[in-house]
Amino acid sequence: MATRNGKIPILRVKKSDSLKTIYAKYRRAFTAADLQKYTEIEEGIPLEQILEELKANQKKPLKKPVKRRSKSRKKA
Repeated sequence: MATRNGKIPILRVKKSDSLKTIYAKYRRAFTAADLQKYTEIEEGIPLEQILEELKANQKKPLKKPVKRRSKSRKKA
């Protein structure tokens, strides 16, 4: 939550404040500018590009699993 000048606001809370009081203080400090940050639409990756990458990955041959020898027990 950066303010206009780029600084992060500090919410002052007393040790004796309950969780309900802390949430109330935070709601009062939350501004429209803070809300705007969460409602902006961000550019995403086009679905067609994702599908092409998935199809290309499907066509690649899978690596064969390596067979491991079982450990033999040593006789004492």
